[in-house]
Amino acid sequence: MSVFAIGDLHMSTVQKKTMDQFGWFHHVDRILEDWNNKITEDDIVLLVGDISWALRLEEVEPDIKILSKLPGHKFMIRGNHDYWWSSVSKMSKKFPQIHFLHNNHFVIGDYVIFGTRGWICPNDTQFTETDEKIYERELKRLKNSVNSASETVIQNKKKLLMLHYPPMNDKKEPSGFTDIIEEAKIDVVCYGHLHGEEFHKMGFEGIKNHTEYHLVSCDYLDFKVKKILDG
Repeated sequence: MSVFAIGDLHMSTVQKKTMDQFGWFHHVDRILEDWNNKITEDDIVLLVGDISWALRLEEVEPDIKILSKLPGHKFMIRGNHDYWWSSVSKMSKKFPQIHFLHNNHFVIGDYVIFGTRGWICPNDTQFTETDEKIYERELKRLKNSVNSASETVIQNKKKLLMLHYPPMNDKKEPSGFTDIIEEAKIDVVCYGHLHGEEFHKMGFEGIKNHTEYHLVSCDYLDFKVKKILDG
């Protein structure tokens, strides 16, 4: 049971919103081909948000159905462009092959998976007063996700965290997210949101305070899924 991750698929079966202007030619086809070549039914796939340009739950159905048919146990969080996102109960009922994270967690094999969207962190170049409220709300959601798992349940499990936004600002400084990550002793963090070489450089990758961080925006990965952990 290996763990793979990717984010920012920006699928558009209904909306027909092309990403060609960013050089993302046939990007979904490339991702799907790589996925099918690498991932088995027993593997875990972390989808870290911005899944589809769909605006409503019924619009996203063709995109989610494509993902549902792919191999692997699929876990998903919301990105800032996932306007179709609904309640976990509604989405889980409509798409039973996908595990949606929002104030909750999942245990599978030797892993426990947490997740929330996240937000721009304080002292980031783009951070404004209006971001403060959303940032604080996302900190609470991350705490809710982490606290939803009892110590008995997660004992001896490897802890994986999915975020859409980077858990640090563009200066790679600590944040409320990294405080929670360190307190919860998260082993691996995967996040996306950053696009283009200029912004890719703003993301932290590597090990910090015993936690391993991975930027998995699909363009950063050349539209390939990234193996995070070997099974």
